[in-house]
Amino acid sequence: MESAIMEPEEIEPLIGEGDTDDIPGIGQYDDFHTIDWQRDIARDRMRHRYIVKKRQDSIWDLIKGAHDAWSGWVCVLLVGVCTGAVAGVIDIGASWMTDLKFGICPQAFWFNREQCCWSSDEMTFDQGNCSQWLTWPQVFGDSREGAGAYIIGYLFYIIWALVFAALSASLVRMFAPYACGSGIPEIKTILSGFIIRGYLGKWTLIIKVVGLILSVSSGLSLGKEGPMVHIASCLGNILSYLFPKYGRNEAKKREILSAAAAAGVSVAFGAPIGGVLFSLEEVSYYFPLKTLWRSFFCALIAAFVLRSINPFGNEHSVLFFVEYNKPWIFFELVPFVGLGIIGGCIATVFIKANIYWCRYRKHSKLGQYPVTEVLVVTLVTAVVAYPNPYTRMNTSQLIYLLFNQCGISNSDPLCDYDRNFTDVNSAIEKAAAGPGVYRAVWLLVLALVLKLVMTVFTFGIKVPCGLFIPSLALGAIAGRIVGIGVEQLAYNYPKIWPFSGECSTGDDCITPGLYAMVGAAAVLGGVTRMTVSLVVIMFELTGGVRYIVPLMAAAMASKWVGDALGRQGIYDAHIALNGYPFLDSKDEFQHTSLAADVMQPKRNETLAVITQDSMTVDDVESLLKETEHNGYPVVVSKESQYLVGFVLRRDLNLAIANARRTMEGITGQSVVMFAGGAGAGAAAAAALPAPPALPLNRILDMAPITVTDQTPMETVVDMFRKLGLRQTLVTHNGRLLGVITKKDVLRHVKQMDNEDPNSVLFN
Repeated sequence: MESAIMEPEEIEPLIGEGDTDDIPGIGQYDDFHTIDWQRDIARDRMRHRYIVKKRQDSIWDLIKGAHDAWSGWVCVLLVGVCTGAVAGVIDIGASWMTDLKFGICPQAFWFNREQCCWSSDEMTFDQGNCSQWLTWPQVFGDSREGAGAYIIGYLFYIIWALVFAALSASLVRMFAPYACGSGIPEIKTILSGFIIRGYLGKWTLIIKVVGLILSVSSGLSLGKEGPMVHIASCLGNILSYLFPKYGRNEAKKREILSAAAAAGVSVAFGAPIGGVLFSLEEVSYYFPLKTLWRSFFCALIAAFVLRSINPFGNEHSVLFFVEYNKPWIFFELVPFVGLGIIGGCIATVFIKANIYWCRYRKHSKLGQYPVTEVLVVTLVTAVVAYPNPYTRMNTSQLIYLLFNQCGISNSDPLCDYDRNFTDVNSAIEKAAAGPGVYRAVWLLVLALVLKLVMTVFTFGIKVPCGLFIPSLALGAIAGRIVGIGVEQLAYNYPKIWPFSGECSTGDDCITPGLYAMVGAAAVLGGVTRMTVSLVVIMFELTGGVRYIVPLMAAAMASKWVGDALGRQGIYDAHIALNGYPFLDSKDEFQHTSLAADVMQPKRNETLAVITQDSMTVDDVESLLKETEHNGYPVVVSKESQYLVGFVLRRDLNLAIANARRTMEGITGQSVVMFAGGAGAGAAAAAALPAPPALPLNRILDMAPITVTDQTPMETVVDMFRKLGLRQTLVTHNGRLLGVITKKDVLRHVKQMDNEDPNSVLFN
């Protein structure tokens, strides 16, 4: 296991920065700082070269080398197994507690409604009720129907919802404030090379799991998919510490976190390939081929483990399996693209309203009362949701109902058509919609408005809450309504040309459930701006491989409409709102500024530098006290300003403190030496009986990335994106002029886009 640590004497400083594990803490980062990808990857390559070189020495070193080679695969295997197991626990807990709002199973209170009814031989499932399952009014000796029963049921629904939400919000507030929200904006930022200590820690993991079960059960308008990505990333972070190669190296750890994010989506939807594509398209920043294979393996293992736990108790590990496989008519692409446009509009309204509300919460007194806010939102949701059967039921059940085809067994008002089923196996005939369908459509319109408004207020409150399921529900409702409209059009006017070929036989040629599927993809695509991964997730989610083209058409239309109406998806908007230092690799920099315009300090101010061999320990410490910079350029002398290298503030502090503890005779008057050989300072020190010099060439990066003052900012921004830099030094004819940090780049981009540059908060 100790293969990641090497003896410092055995390696020459290959890149000007020998491996400095003899000074504890070097190579780590402070909270809310950006990592230096280049430096971390170089350190890992050196460590790897050393292991390969030692491999011939002994059998033990050979075993160490082999362990180092397979540790990445072992790590993602563990992440996959743990993610699958945790997802099973969440699914089982949430389904039991959701049903607890409606009633209880007296023989075995730990059964949910479905499991309670398995043991009964009754085949009459009216809304999934059987005699074993007691609703709350029955527990209190009332009948199942009637006004009294309705009021008791209503009260219990509200009380349980409030209890669950209060528990969830209190746990988050007391133990793990980072466990709130979906976590995807922060995971994106962390994967782009930012450190948020504790965000992926064990407390966050435990509270996120418990809080997620509670908040999903409380009936709030939220899903468990986004938080599953956060939970999987927490597991990836914790398990990476078993392997020093990943635990000690932030850039390498990001490879494990990318694979973990894929496993999170894989178990949330039962969509392993969609998970890998989601990690690639939406959350990951640096995604080499090796990470792609590992993500694929991790998602596969996680889906396999979840499948063997079988939390849904059916043969599909897929969330909303659909049975129909009717071909779609070419003409239907028109309403599908129309649904894409509707989805893009709904998504834009949602994003703008949600960001406005979150910004208001952030800057007003409301933000000081998180638990109260959660309770008010829960109370309003429960009171308004109960009367409407489509909002009262679990959101996943609602989506499943909307995706489904009307068959013989469906007793829902949505399937109240004037059909008489004579032969079970015959094709379903076209039929006029009965009064139940029209009533259901009105209830669905109400449900759409209610869900949209409630989700705006729910996403961002201080409980774990995801966005995928509410977005899918919004789209599925809109899609089902459009589908019923097109179906009735085909029934009433079968002779007009779009329907004339396929719909003249009398069989049902339009499937409203397919429209619900396409609408769900459209809204989710508009909200998150996913395209490829969205389509794959949707057909993995439903098993409807035949409908890839309709899904693609709707996803593209919705993305175009969303991009036209507002530039950012919901996650990017939340990153900007929180001021995280995230340089999006998808954006283009279109301005003509130069490096000299952005660098700090500006032309007439002085730059804080350290000379290579003429400053004492006291001089360096006073420089550290007076300035706040994360690092300092090292130059030949104050007069010449020729660049020697770059040294990090954290490393300087650690090295000086370490030298004072361990080296004899180091005082405030000792000269700090960054030059390799005996320089002028060393010669002077030999003449006088001065204290010994402090050699710090070990922590000096002698190959810092530099640009000239005339480099276009377009190139500089590209370097920051593609190389994952923390800072770059600006020179003119080899002399140092200034520094550009990631924060300077982000502020400059904001300024050029006429936004507030001070909204970038961190380094």
